[in-house]
Amino acid sequence: MTEDTTVRIEENSLLLPGGVRIRFMRTLRLPETGTHGLPPGLGEFPLRRVEDHADTVPAEWRARGGVMLPVYLREAMWLSFAGSAEPAALQVGVGKVCAISGEPWSPRLSLSPQNHVVLPRQPWLDGINSGKGKVRQFVAVPLGLGATVEGQVTGEEVWGGIQLQSFPLRAPELARWREQERRRAEAARSTATPAGYGAPPPAPGALLAPMAARAAASRPNAPAMGLGVGGSMRQEIYRSDRPLGAWADAPAGRVFVHLVTPPEWRRVTGEAPPPSPVDRAAYTRAGLPWFEYYDQDAVDVAPTGTLGAVQPVGEWLGADHEPWQTPSPDQVVQLGDAPGKPVTDGDW
Repeated sequence: MTEDTTVRIEENSLLLPGGVRIRFMRTLRLPETGTHGLPPGLGEFPLRRVEDHADTVPAEWRARGGVMLPVYLREAMWLSFAGSAEPAALQVGVGKVCAISGEPWSPRLSLSPQNHVVLPRQPWLDGINSGKGKVRQFVAVPLGLGATVEGQVTGEEVWGGIQLQSFPLRAPELARWREQERRRAEAARSTATPAGYGAPPPAPGALLAPMAARAAASRPNAPAMGLGVGGSMRQEIYRSDRPLGAWADAPAGRVFVHLVTPPEWRRVTGEAPPPSPVDRAAYTRAGLPWFEYYDQDAVDVAPTGTLGAVQPVGEWLGADHEPWQTPSPDQVVQLGDAPGKPVTDGDW
C-alpha cells in the first residue's frame, strides 16, 4: 500500500499528509529596531490552487504547481500549525533557503544544523531563526531588489515564495506515540483539571474571531514576491528531541506557496484581495493584544551565521516613517471538515 502524498486546501488551511495543518496569518509588521512580543493574527490569507487558474498564471507557476495567496508590499505574516494532529517534521523554505538553518533547501532532514520544526511541539513560526529565543519577522518584498532572504543568502533571486515539506514518523515510532497519547488521555480523564489548564497554549488567534486564550506568450509575467525580514520578536524554535532515524526517509508531501501582489491576485483569480493591513497607531488605539509566550522547558535552536547576516527590508526599501505606538501593559497577554481537491506539485 503506497503512502498518501496528497496536499489539499480546506477553507484557508493547507493540509499536508500526516495530519499537518498550516494557516498563513496576516499580522502587524513590527519596527525593525528593538525586540517585541507576538502580535496576534489579523485574519487568514486566502489560498487558491494554481491549477484552478492555469489560463491566467505565468508558465513557471504552472510548472511549480502548488497554491497562491495575496500579500501586500511589506506586509507581515506568520504560520500557524494549530490543528496538526500527529508528530511531523516540517521544513520551511523562503526562496528555497531554510528558515531554520539558513542552508539551501534539502530533500532530507538534518540535525546539524537542524533544518526543520517539530509539530505539534512548535505551535507557530513568525520568521527566520535568529537564535536565543528570537525570530525575525517574515515580511513580503518583491524579487529583484536583493531584499529577500533568498537574495541576501544566495546572491540571486530565482524562486521567491514559501516552500513546505513534511516528514511523518516511521510506523513503529508513530504506533508508540499513539499508545503514549492513549495512556495520557486515560490518565487525564481520571483527574479533574480546571478549565484552561493542562491544554497546550493556543496560537495568537485570528483578530476577527473570539480569542481562545493567540504560459502562453501573451500571458503576462506576474510580479514575483518573496520574504525578507522585519523586526525581532521573542519566540523559540524548539530543538528536536527525536533522532533522525525516527522520521521517514522521504517527505510525505510538499507544496510551493506563491506570493501574489493584490493587483495580480485580482487579475488572476477575479477576486478582490483582502483589505490593506491595519496600521500601528490604529492597532494600539483599538487595544488589541500582544503575546508573551514563556516555556520553561524550551530548548532553542542555535542561531546561524547565515541568517544572522540578513538585513531587514528597511535597509533595501528605505525607512518606514509610520510612527510606532507602544502598547500599554494591559495589552500584553501571557500565553503559556471534508478535504478539498488535491494540490498539484510540480518541478521546483
